[in-house]
Amino acid sequence: MAENNFLTYKNKPIVKSGNEIYYGDMKEPYVVKFTILSTVKAGENEIPGEVKVELLKSDAQLFDKKKAAKETVKNSFFEALDVGFVWLERALKAN
Repeated sequence: MAENNFLTYKNKPIVKSGNEIYYGDMKEPYVVKFTILSTVKAGENEIPGEVKVELLKSDAQLFDKKKAAKETVKNSFFEALDVGFVWLERALKAN
């Protein structure tokens, strides 16, 4: 069986699909989903502006509406990353 080679950060996979970025291992009880709601121009590049952060239960048996344990919207991708990483770390330690 072939292994998936995902980009990782702190030994957890990061997967991007369109304007959504998932961080965490689906084998663990929680993952974080970042949804890019808007972009801003930075020189010649577009960077994320508003980003929705959701701490999701990774249980596939749950309906989508019941998966979100926490959510917020941040004004920059860096703020969103900070919140998401802390939420995930705390949730996994508490579990």
